[in-house]
Amino acid sequence: QVQLVESGGGLVQPGGSLRLSCATSGFLLDGYVIGWFRQVPGKEREAVSCITTSDESTTYADFVKGRFTISRDKATNTVYLQMNSLKPEDTAVYHCAAAFTGRQPVLITQPEEYDYWGQGTQVTVSS
Repeated sequence: QVQLVESGGGLVQPGGSLRLSCATSGFLLDGYVIGWFRQVPGKEREAVSCITTSDESTTYADFVKGRFTISRDKATNTVYLQMNSLKPEDTAVYHCAAAFTGRQPVLITQPEEYDYWGQGTQVTVSS
């Protein structure tokens, strides 16, 4: 049974940092792309960052470049999102998701292309 479980969200002041974790189980991570997405009520889910498990290529949305870093711990099958210099507009529910891409590493930013989703973790940036 494929599972993705996010953790690490919370309340942080502007300028602060959080590290989100996405623990995966039930499938081999090789040949996948793991993405982080965020959503606020009334808005569509938007891609934040993703990483390929085969060669660890990464991509970031423009609004987080230079502030967020995605990484993967192969030993524990966990994907992290380090978020620095947080802004109030980063407030959202953050979800991780997985999509199978096979041997060819592919970075995917469209949420509808993902097969598996976690339940999400709330990030609130406020003073």
